[in-house]
Amino acid sequence: MNTPPLRDYERTVHFADTDAAGVVYFANLLRFCHEAYEEALAQLGVDLRQFFSNAGLMVPITEAQVRFLQPLYCGDRLRVTIDPQRIDSSRFQLTYTLYNATGDRVAIAHTQHICLQERQRVPIPEPLSRWLKSAPEEASDRED
Repeated sequence: MNTPPLRDYERTVHFADTDAAGVVYFANLLRFCHEAYEEALAQLGVDLRQFFSNAGLMVPITEAQVRFLQPLYCGDRLRVTIDPQRIDSSRFQLTYTLYNATGDRVAIAHTQHICLQERQRVPIPEPLSRWLKSAPEEASDRED
């Protein structure tokens, strides 16, 4: 597949996404990011049912961070962009930027992922590796 995966994901904020104050509940921002990640994987041709089945290859999130910039409310349109980056041969990071309908940034999130098979690190497989090709590999002395 020569087409890069979707890096923009759009959705409407639903009432169920909000808290008692009427703004998006903080944990739901990570859910929106994960929805965007799933959409990108699907566009890569990844079988999502198999990918998330915990059979064989596992790609758990090892770190997550969100910086909240502006609130989102029920009915708001949301756009999520994804910037993938290889950390090393078995780990990668996804940076998500979330925008409201007027194009204002409302949050920035990062998730780090590791590729494991039988609880041992393995190289990032295709097609994920292909998605990360444009991102430079970074050396990291950090061990997970």
